[in-house]
Amino acid sequence: MPHYVALLRGINVGGRNMVAMTDLRQLLEGLGFADVRSLLQSGNLIFQGKRRASETLERFLEVETKKHLEVSIDYHVRTGDELQAIVADNPFPDEAERDPGHLVVLFLKKAPEARSVQALQSAIQGPEIVHAVGKQLYAVYSAGIGTSKLTNNAIDKKLGSRCTGRNWNTVLKLAALTQE
Repeated sequence: MPHYVALLRGINVGGRNMVAMTDLRQLLEGLGFADVRSLLQSGNLIFQGKRRASETLERFLEVETKKHLEVSIDYHVRTGDELQAIVADNPFPDEAERDPGHLVVLFLKKAPEARSVQALQSAIQGPEIVHAVGKQLYAVYSAGIGTSKLTNNAIDKKLGSRCTGRNWNTVLKLAALTQE
């Protein structure tokens, strides 16, 4: 069975959408997934299951989470192999080495059009730089993430796709967990 990583958007942040990771793990186990694990409290799940398209799995998990836990959450699902490719395809290797906490991978629901990425790049008002590869947007927040105007909502609007971000350290940890 393949490994999957589910990245949840907007849970356990700022007191909103509070969901215990144990509840999420139990939900996935109850749905028949195996070897369900979590990383951190911000919505990172690693599990095994029958081969399915990521989009199908995302919709299924969103519906089941709403039904059983009464919370609406966006799921962004990637296979273990896809996560390995995301690590390998990083267009910012120097930043990953020098400052991995400020390199963020934003996982998108769909691959953005080139013109949408160009519009986003043109709209950036700070020192941030971005590069899209497939359904991921790599972003370097050299001046910090907390004060940046390049927020998930701004990215969603420009790219026409919901996203959730993880810093490079977390991406590497998740990729390693899919290999165990």
